[in-house]
Amino acid sequence: MKNVLSLLLAVVFAPAFTPILNSPLSPSWATALPSRRTCVFFEAPGVRGSTKTLGKLLDAGPGPPRVIRCLYSRCCFGIWNLTQDRAQVEMQGESMWMVLVLLGLFLLLLLLGSIILALLPRKARRVRGGPEPEPEPEPDLGSDWSAELPELPELCFSQVIREGGHAVVWTGRLQGELVAIKAFPLRAMAQFQAERALYELPGLQHDHIVRFITASRGCPGTLPCGPLLVLELHPKGSLCHYLTQHTSDWGSSLRMALSLAQGLAFLHEERWQDGQYKPGIAHRDLSSQNVLVREDGSCAIGDLGLALVLPGLAQPPTWAPTQPRGPAAIMEAGTQRYMAPELLDKTLDLQDWGTALRRADVYSLALLLWEILSRCLDLCPDNRPAPFQMAYEAELGSTPTSCELWTLAVEERRRPYIPSTWCCFTTDPGGLRELLEDCWDPDPEARLTAECVQQRLATLAHPQKAHPFPEVCAHSCPPPCPEDCFSTPPCHHSPL
Repeated sequence: MKNVLSLLLAVVFAPAFTPILNSPLSPSWATALPSRRTCVFFEAPGVRGSTKTLGKLLDAGPGPPRVIRCLYSRCCFGIWNLTQDRAQVEMQGESMWMVLVLLGLFLLLLLLGSIILALLPRKARRVRGGPEPEPEPEPDLGSDWSAELPELPELCFSQVIREGGHAVVWTGRLQGELVAIKAFPLRAMAQFQAERALYELPGLQHDHIVRFITASRGCPGTLPCGPLLVLELHPKGSLCHYLTQHTSDWGSSLRMALSLAQGLAFLHEERWQDGQYKPGIAHRDLSSQNVLVREDGSCAIGDLGLALVLPGLAQPPTWAPTQPRGPAAIMEAGTQRYMAPELLDKTLDLQDWGTALRRADVYSLALLLWEILSRCLDLCPDNRPAPFQMAYEAELGSTPTSCELWTLAVEERRRPYIPSTWCCFTTDPGGLRELLEDCWDPDPEARLTAECVQQRLATLAHPQKAHPFPEVCAHSCPPPCPEDCFSTPPCHHSPL
């Protein structure tokens, strides 16, 4: 290995692609004729006789360095071997052929060096007697997975309503009840098991969390059979789909916003209820596609595929579904548009990651509250809200890159535009603006908790009835946005 590194150093530090071989050991250069070049020459066993074929030896001293004047080339090239602070030339030749030879040797040595360096850690572990790293467990694709999952002959598939990276969501029926069926391919067995473990946690039942019905196996038509999650279906679809097609008055908007905060506060809370323990849970993929609208106009949080059980005081140590494996797993998150700044720039607090992930969820919640309020008729002086746009869609379009989001949300600390008319409607003039700013604050520690957001929204439940937009406010409330501000096409997503 020492010889290989020495040779690699020789290639890296040798001025093999410069007209003159320079070195801290070399003497001052003699002035060369226009058709000649004078070079430093370190004679080695492998190149004896070079002086006869390449040039005239000017310095015939007993030891290095020597000086040679090239006879047939204006350039001289060589490889030096650096060993114990002494430089020694290994090869020297004419320009064109030597460039090709040296380039080939350089690439070959890099390849060999990379292979040897890659094998060293494994060899060292064997020498020290250390354990080999455990490989990632492969999903069980044998017969065991299907044996533990019941097949439901009465489960009927209808149509696809959403396709994701790990699953396809269908509408269907189970014993006459409309359901959503989340079908996983066998390669996504780990994702199925993780999400199923979250849904099956004791005490997870809540009005504003999508209701889990059962796990089973099956397939639509002739497709390969795989694991399924059967969930409650909400025909009104996702929040994004609903806001694209509907506007709401203040009461309806507040109902959606408050129910969303209640659902997230419940997820985050660690509690014992009726003898059942529910750990705190971070959602990590809160977006308007993963929130569904119920028949009564309230919201239900769905898609727990990336959710994590958080460390808690009362959690039994043997019970830990979907525990993260290292910092990379903790930093993993869902839809980039809704990622908190500390996730975009990888500065999330890993020392207290449970609290940090809750705060990141609250940032996402703030963006969803903004989306809901942007479609509220009563917050617009003319009762004509602009077409629906997702958070940051006005600034970055419908498909922003992670770099664009980082620049906007992290570097520039910008947030979605809050029209000044919003301050004129509620009893607290700055209530809505202050609520949003306290939820999407760049400093995670300054953000509200989900429970506090729920309480703040409850205090906004009584708007000014007589004059929603008093005369004193009329001059200070410009239109919500310039006419061309919402030129980007609205969100088009299939309902869940």
